[in-house]
Formats: sequence, C-alpha cells, structure tokens
Amino acid sequence: MELHDIKRVYLIGIGGIGMSGLARYFHHLGCIVCGYDKTSTDLTNQLHNEGIQVVFEDHADYIPMSFQKPCSDTLIIYTPAVPKDSHIVNYFKNHGFELFKRSQVLGLISKSSFTIAVAGTHGKTTTSTMVAHLLKASGNDCSAFLGGISSNYQTNVLYGKNNVMVVEADEYDRSFLTLFPDVAIITSMDADHLDIYGDHAHLTESFKLFASQIKPGGTLVHKNGLPLDSGYTYAFEDETADAHASNVRIIDGDFYFDYNSAAVNITDIKMGIAGTHNVENAVAAIEAVLKLDISPENIKAALASFRGVKRRFEYIVKTPERIYIDDYAHHPEELRACISSIKRLYPAKKLTAMFQPHLFTRTRDFADGFAEVLDMVDELILLEIYPARELPIEGVNSQMLLNRMQLQNKRILSKEAAVAAVAAEKPELLLTVGAGDIDTLVQPLKQVLSNE
Repeated sequence: MELHDIKRVYLIGIGGIGMSGLARYFHHLGCIVCGYDKTSTDLTNQLHNEGIQVVFEDHADYIPMSFQKPCSDTLIIYTPAVPKDSHIVNYFKNHGFELFKRSQVLGLISKSSFTIAVAGTHGKTTTSTMVAHLLKASGNDCSAFLGGISSNYQTNVLYGKNNVMVVEADEYDRSFLTLFPDVAIITSMDADHLDIYGDHAHLTESFKLFASQIKPGGTLVHKNGLPLDSGYTYAFEDETADAHASNVRIIDGDFYFDYNSAAVNITDIKMGIAGTHNVENAVAAIEAVLKLDISPENIKAALASFRGVKRRFEYIVKTPERIYIDDYAHHPEELRACISSIKRLYPAKKLTAMFQPHLFTRTRDFADGFAEVLDMVDELILLEIYPARELPIEGVNSQMLLNRMQLQNKRILSKEAAVAAVAAEKPELLLTVGAGDIDTLVQPLKQVLSNE
C-alpha cells in the first residue's frame, strides 16, 4: 500500500495516544477517518471535536458503509491492546481486509522521510518530544508522532514543511522493528514487557536488531553502558561517555547544566522542565540534533522554552503551600528517577505518593523492585493494579507489594477513598504516578488541594 493512495482510514483502538496521532495525521491529509474505542476520554472527545467519528460499542453494525468492503484506498489500523475476540476486528478479518499495526503504518509514513526514531523502555516520550521541539523551535522544523501530549503544542502529532520526521519507537511486541531510521536514540533497555519477550535477553536482542536497522551512513545515539557495540554514547554525569552533563544544579527551582562532548561544550543550559532524568534526556536530544547541524545557541534557547509532556513530571499544583506532581512512571527504574528528582528538588518536604501498579505481569515480575523504590517515599497510598489487557493472576495484587515494603506509613485505598484522604490530609508534596487510569484523579485531586 502506498501512502498517497489512502483515502479512508479506520482505527481500532483510536483513543490510544499513538493511534490518535495517526488519526489526526490522516485527517490532516484530508482522508475520511473514524474508529472504535471501548471508552470515551478527553482524547476521544478532542478527536470528535476535530471532525473524527468515534464509536464506543464493539459491534460490526457500527462500521460505516464505506468501510464494509475491502478497497485499495482503505486502511484499517489496529492496536494489539484490542482483544482478539473483538467483533469489529473479526469483521474486518473475515471480510478480506488486511489489518495493519500502528508501527507498520509509521514505517510506511516514515519510509521516504529523514527519520529520527527514539526507543527505550523509559525516557522515549520525553526525549522524542524534546527532539521535535529542538527542531521546531530552532527553525529547522519537522513532523512528529509522539507518545504523549506535548505541553508546548497541546497535541501528539506535529506537521512540518520539510522531510524530517521524529518518531517514538515502541518496543512493545517488537513494533519498532518496522522502522529504518536515519538517526536512532536508545534511552534504556531495562527488563520490561516480559509477558511478550519472556526474558530480558530477548528484549535486548530486539533492541540490538532495531539498532542494526539504521540506514547506511546513519547515526546511533545510546545511553552509556548499554550492551551495544557501536554508536555515540551519552550519560548524566559520566565523563566516559561521548557526551555528558556536568555542573548540574538547581537555582530557584530550575535545573541548569553544562553539556560536554569532544566537539561541543554548551554552558549554563536552563531546563524548562525539572528532573535529573530529564537532564539526561536533554543530553541525548542535544547529541542527536547536533548531527543535524542545529546551533548550540538555538539548542540552549529551545531547552529553556521546552514545557515537557503531559503526565511526565507535570506540575498540577505549585504554590508556596502545596506541590502536586503527576507522572506516568510504571517501571521501577522510572519510579526511581521520578522520586529521586522530587527529593532533590524538595529535600525538606514530606513526600506523599499515590501509585497505581500497571499490569499483573509487570507487578509480578518486578515486585521486589517496586517495593524497594516505593520505600523511598515518606507516605504511600497504593491503588489496586490496573489490568489493562490482562486477566488477574492468583496472588498478584497490591497487598503483595505492601507486604514486601519496609515503609510503615502505607495503605491501600480505592480511588474514591484516596481522593478523600488527600482532601482531609492536604499533603504538602504529593506525587500521583502510574500508567493506568490514575490520570482520572488528577483534576479531582487538583480541586481538593486548591480549595483551602
């Protein structure tokens, strides 16, 4: 299928962050776009307001007439998160349609572009959004498919006037192996998605395959210490890397650092977002865009104006009395980076964290890691596991995590009880964290913390 032939697009799982980006992209091209998702969200409401039809009933009868017969100009995209017994999925399969994954479509779109792909078990959303902003803000422009909502642009898809494309490359079910980038960044290769890969070795093998798919003459940038044999390395404060941050400091709540490499030094960079992990992400982004001849002056200005990604170390309340930060972290190492940054920013404040584990398999596989990292906070409110696509596993629950922890001030609450507890106790420093539906509590929590 050729991109220029596509006139109609149906997306199964259209409300996902990656799928909604594709919906917006094809709608921007003038295609007829519609789709299905199981629940209505702010994102599906936005798609509807943009002129994209979304249905929430998994019935083949709701498929529009123009999508009921296979045609060379009709594209059907699905996400693996949709159950295999979905009536809509099976209608398309049984009626001779070829179904494409999001990653395959990204491969098709990026095939004729100069592509910068950012992969990693964590850090990829912020880093890819940062790269896109560095290109946009420096006047070099790009298109971008992002795994989150950019706070600068209030969207997850950007449209450029040149041939440069930034793509978040997802390792889930080996999706990123459909991409053949000119520049690839790999931020991390920690064990994750073991329900798909089986073990860490197979995950590592897939990342190595992704690294090997860079176009001839292309560039690999990866975090120092990863088991990769080539490419340029980066790190937070490790001088053995090809590029690293130094002189990292906090001034009036803002992070500053110096960028150092053999070729370029940039001093006194002010970050528009907080977090030591985001300083490291910035080093990766700088190293990548320097390969595209972006000037150090433009890089410095762009990082100061970068506002990050929704639900990535996002300040919800920031007053002298209350700090409330929301974050998407759902892996022990992501949690460690998030909590460490908060403690560095606010060492004198008591940190109350509300965490929702994501997936039974991930909770089972990393139970000890979660317990160790959650012990870093002063008080923990734990929600029950968000199952997403999974069925329960006997003995795997939030109580299992609590039993492994040393922290005394910990409890399991329902979402409603958690909001009530925050309303009653008014913690001075609150973190909500997780990749499930904990984001539905952000506005209620903001309201109770703002009503003194």
